[in-house]
Order: sequence, then structure tokens, then C-alpha cells
Amino acid sequence: MEKAKVYFIKNITKENLVKAYDALGINLKGNVAVKVHSGEDGNQNYLKPLFMEDIINHVNGTVVECNTAYDGARDTTEKHLELMKKHEWSKYYKVDIMDSEEDIALDIPDGLVIKKNYVGKNLLNYDSMLVLSHFKGHPMGGYGGALKQLSIGIASSKGKRYIHCCGVNGSYEDMFKANQDQFLESMADAASSVVKHFNGNIAYINVMANMSVDCDCCAVAEDPCMKDIGILASLDPIAIDEACLDLVKKTDDPGKDKLLQRISDRHGEHIIEAALKHNIGTKDYELITLD
Repeated sequence: MEKAKVYFIKNITKENLVKAYDALGINLKGNVAVKVHSGEDGNQNYLKPLFMEDIINHVNGTVVECNTAYDGARDTTEKHLELMKKHEWSKYYKVDIMDSEEDIALDIPDGLVIKKNYVGKNLLNYDSMLVLSHFKGHPMGGYGGALKQLSIGIASSKGKRYIHCCGVNGSYEDMFKANQDQFLESMADAASSVVKHFNGNIAYINVMANMSVDCDCCAVAEDPCMKDIGILASLDPIAIDEACLDLVKKTDDPGKDKLLQRISDRHGEHIIEAALKHNIGTKDYELITLD
């Protein structure tokens, strides 16, 4: 497999989100889903709606989200829609909670751990997808980037629990008892099913800003531990996450030690090794800096 192209812009602006996307040379057609993280109620680090205004309008996209598998402001469609109003997503964009009605199952015949990925049936309404990820740490996955957005991010509430429980329809408590490496492999399985579902009609942008060790799903998250790095874009979900990890490792920011410790403690990079087995991307990339 030839090297994947990953485009990088240091200056984090709404205009540069569009510039990074345009560098990919892809035209996401038809009904375009833009997967974002709506931000748990109380979270201070999530990427705000107006920051994404230019890119969402550029692709004429619908903001899509899915309900959570834990108690909070997003575990039911009714509460999630209220939060979308509070955080002003629905003020500026069309919003779709994709599992608001029912689930469908995407088959994963070559799954390492799980053989099905449960997603909201509204996923079928979209012809293409822009995966807009906030790169940062994660309390369970180690880090959150494109692969996490593709898996836990797009899974329905039922699907999130299924991934966390490694293919068992377990309880809320069971989500925190699974073998860590198998959990990461389950995420990679789920991510692969979404990539294959869109069959090339998908692109990825990672924003390396507000990088806390915690995810935007935390109501009370730690403040960012290091300085912002930039915007990355790629057509390869593995390469873009690998590039983000490399940029963290290469920076001289002393705050990186805290983030890297979180990633190491959770075996976070194992998701990349697992995703490689699905042939949805490569770790070999060319980083192309845009002015």
C-alpha cells in the first residue's frame, strides 16, 4: 500500500478547516453526514458549533450524532436534542440523532472480536460522511481521534454498549470490566464496518486543540494539558490518527507527557494495530504542510 497523504495546517481557524478539506481533492456528494461530538453538558473542551460553520456549509452537511450508553445529558434522544439546542448545534445546522428511532446492524464478517456493529438506522439516509474529530485523550480508549469517532461515535446507544462489552449484551457495569485490548479491537472492528459502508465516500479531519487527557464525553473534564498543534485532513483514518500521535510525540511541549501517559496506560495505540488488520488504511503516511 502506498503512503497515505495527510495534510497539516498549524493555524487552527474555521477557514483552514475548509482549506484542509479541499486539499483532499474529494467531493462528498449527495446527502452528507458530518459527524461531530456534541459535547457532554458541562464539558469545556469540545469544539464549538461556530468553529465548524464554514466546513459544514461547504459540504452542505447535516450534523449527526448518536445517543450515549451512560447516564448524562445525551443518553436519550429527547435529552440529546435539548443539549443540541443548549450548545447551539441546532441553531445553526440541521441535526440528526441517528439512533432516534431504531438500530440496524452492519456486518463485520472479519471482525477480530465483534461480528456486528449496531448503528442508528438513519445512517442509511446518507451518501457520504465527513468525520470531524477533536483529537485529545480519552478515559477508556487512551485517545480519541478518527477511529474512535468511526466506532463509538457512530454506534447507537445499544451499539456503544455492545462494543464496550466486546460483543456481549452486558449491563452498564459490564462496560467497565472488559479486557482492554479486546475493547480496542472491538472499536477497530466497528470502525471498519463504517468505512466499508461508505465505500470511499468518506473523509477525515482531526483538530488538535484543547487537548485534555479526557474526552468531550466527560461532564467535568480536565483542562488541556498541552498547547494546540493544528488541523489534519486525510482520506485514511489510520494515517490521520498515526500522524496526530506522532505530532504529540515530536513536540517539545512538556504537557505531552501527561497525554502520552494516558494513551500508554490504556494501550491506546492498539486500536491502530487492530484497524490495520481490516485493511482500511495504513500507518505509512506523507505529512504535507499547507500554508
